[in-house]
Order: sequence, then C-alpha cells, then structure tokens
Amino acid sequence: MPGPTAADVERARAAVGDLVRHTPVLPSATLTERCGGEVFLKAENLQRTGSFKIRGALNKLAALGEEGCANGVVAASAGNHAQALAFAARARGVPCEVFMPRAAPIAKAEGAEALGATVIAGGDTVDECLQAATARAAESGMAFVHPFDDPDIVAGQGTLGLELLADVPDLAKVVVPVGGGGLAAGLAIAVKAARPDVEVVGVQVDAPRSIADGIAIKHVGALTGALLDEWVDDLVFVAEDDIAEAIVLLLEKAKLVVEGAGAVGAAALLGGLTNPAPEGTTVVVLSGGNVDAGLLAEVARRHETLAGRRLVIFTRVSDRPGSLAQLLACVGETGASLLDVQHMREGVDLHVRETAVQLVLETRGREHAESVLDAIAAAGYEATTPV
Repeated sequence: MPGPTAADVERARAAVGDLVRHTPVLPSATLTERCGGEVFLKAENLQRTGSFKIRGALNKLAALGEEGCANGVVAASAGNHAQALAFAARARGVPCEVFMPRAAPIAKAEGAEALGATVIAGGDTVDECLQAATARAAESGMAFVHPFDDPDIVAGQGTLGLELLADVPDLAKVVVPVGGGGLAAGLAIAVKAARPDVEVVGVQVDAPRSIADGIAIKHVGALTGALLDEWVDDLVFVAEDDIAEAIVLLLEKAKLVVEGAGAVGAAALLGGLTNPAPEGTTVVVLSGGNVDAGLLAEVARRHETLAGRRLVIFTRVSDRPGSLAQLLACVGETGASLLDVQHMREGVDLHVRETAVQLVLETRGREHAESVLDAIAAAGYEATTPV
C-alpha cells in the first residue's frame, strides 16, 4: 500500500477545509516553566466532534467519491473515529455504521448515534470490531473506512501539521499521541517534508485497558508503522498515573478538557520522557477532548488526594451517643471541611461496642492534612488513610 506524500496532504486540505476547524495553538506557561523550554498546545480537542479524526474521515469520503459512497460507509472505532465518520457522513449525505467495543466510553457511543450513525457492539477490543466491520463491508457493499491504516486517512490527519507550519514560525519539536499511527504519520510527513529539522516524537501507552482508550490498541498499522519508522524521530511510553495528572493539569492551568489519549504528550513532557527543544517552540498536540464526566471526576478526586487537598480517614469510635459528634468537633477545630461521613459495621474487625467511621475531608494542602491527622491522634483516635 503506497504511503501518502506531502502533495497528498496539501490536496487533503482542500477536501476537508469547508468543515474542519483551524484549531488554536496556545502558549502553556505551566509546561514552559516546569519543563524548561517554550511549550505551546495544539488544541485539537476543540475540533468538530472533539478530536482530529474528522480530518481523515472527510478526506476519505472525498477520495471515495459519490460512487464509492453509494452503499454507505462502515468503520470500527473506540469512539473518536466513529463520531468523526458519523459527522462526515451526515454532512455528505452518506449512510454510516460503526462497530465499537462493548466497553467504549458511553459519551463517544452516544455521540456517534446523535450524529446519525448506527452503532453496533462489535466485540471486546478494537481489533475484534475491525474484523466485524470488514465482514459487514464485504457482505453489504458498504465502503470500509479504516481508522488509521489508510493513505487517505493519513493524508487527512496530516492537515494538522500544515496548520502548525502556518501558525508556529519557529517550530522546533512536535509531541504527538500514537495509537494506530495515522495522526503522527500524517503530521510528520506534512511537517518534515517542509522542515526536516523539526523533531517529531510519538507518545504511546503500554496498557490494553488505559484511560487513554483512544490510543490503547495492540499495534500500529502496516502502512502507518512503516511511515512512523521513516518519518518519526522517537517513540516513548507513558504511565497511567502521569496521564491522569496531565489531564488535571490541562484542566486546571490551561482550562482545557482533554481525554486521556489527548493528554499523553503533556504527560511525556511532565514525566521527563522527552524534553522541549532547547531553541524554538515545542508543540504538544492535544488530540481529543471526548472524556466521560465520570472518569474526569475520578481523575480529579485522585489528584486532590495526591495533592493533599482531599483526605480520607478511617477510624473507630464508641457506639455511645455523642461519640461521633466529639470526633467531628475535633475535626472542625482543625479547619478542615467535612465532605462525607459513613458508618461502617460490616466487614470490619470491631469491638462489640465500637463502630467504624470513614470521613472525607477537604484540606488546604499536605501540611494542613498532616496537622488534621496529628490532631485526631492527639485526641486519642487511631486513624488510617486508606486512600
């Protein structure tokens, strides 16, 4: 399968330009300060359908043409490609079906349905969904649209690289997520064909079940793998905890909602897996923002706990009247705010006249949290922090 060229990416720009947003490149004071080099964020999470995938989907439909789309299109996806193809197909008046893993984020599945696609549970993994979608295409005559291993898809994703060249005159380095490899390959072709000196670093996850679900696949494609070998300078792997922290940092400091897959570039910089260019601007591609609110809340709670601003305490009190009130009075004197309190009698080794209590407190930071624990201990309570 021949790979796309820089000329193919240029042609893709014309094919997708009526619907694709030219997303902003924003300075990140926090990453610049922490990582020691000028860092900007390519906010592709603000793209239509919430990710870069719309670029490739529109370009593929343009390449298929009216005849190729006559029976509709079918795809497999963890979510973002499904929404992008659904949007593109609706815009071009083409029927669309998408096969998604059973555990795909609810927001992404509902998003694809809202855009007019027929969503089908195709298995437990993206690979199983790819097999189901390929079989559906063969039996129905629908055009199969691969999420990444297709030259038209790669060329479409490469239009993001053209925007970087236009918007960042001193572009020196790009840090970009790698799942199937379509975005990184297309971007690298577009950027390095014009500026061979620009370094492109891909970021992957090494976990089949990751909060970066958009890139948690077993392997890159045959086409994209060869292109990554040719065009991308380096590949690094990030840990789950670093991704979670990057999501919160982008939310708190940049005021941007970014999904796990979209945050891996920031995570790689924060974790020291790659460093900003010593001269010029480093751009981190935030590839998507389609994150379930529940996951976002869990990540935020975890961050608050690690930062010492959320304290969970497990202790025991007498079951005599007033005992809990005495404990809460002790906590109140420390200045901590009570968020939740639970009595726990089952599954805990207790004296017959005891009850277990779990408190969730809001504190002002690690030092305040430590002072709360000291005060509780001084009052005679044996407290542990299970979270």
